[in-house]
Amino acid sequence: MTSLTLACIWAIVATVVALLPRRFHWPGAFVLIACGIPLVGWVTYQNGPVIGMLVLAGGISVLRWPVIHLFRWLRSRGGTPAE
Repeated sequence: MTSLTLACIWAIVATVVALLPRRFHWPGAFVLIACGIPLVGWVTYQNGPVIGMLVLAGGISVLRWPVIHLFRWLRSRGGTPAE
């Protein structure tokens, strides 16, 4: 239950970062990613893979631009993520 509470707090912090001026978006995204990856693992450990995948999907929907840039970077290196 603690992990889900922290995941909700993470989502609120992500919303606040999105409301800040643009110069804070990328540094905020890096901090959110650094905190979010272990948080998703903890949620998955405590609540199971279905809830973990839902939290992961929520995090990806909030941080979609870093994910889009990651896929573009992978594609520019010669391969697509699907290969």
